Amino acid sequence: MPKQKTRSGAKKRFKLTKNGKLLYRGQNQRHLKMAKSKNQKRRAKEPKSVYFPFAKRIKKMMVS
Repeated sequence: MPKQKTRSGAKKRFKLTKNGKLLYRGQNQRHLKMAKSKNQKRRAKEPKSVYFPFAKRIKKMMVS
């Protein structure tokens, strides 16, 4: 039976923590920053955890 491959798109976008949580970097960090408040920009930097039902699907993509 052939090896299962990791989906490279998922590999680049998500990080699996030691406890099994999935983290991702949110949006609003690339451009048009002058229009956003400091609070908004600071919150955008923090890694966010993936909503549980989606996390199960993404973990299957990250098999390796």
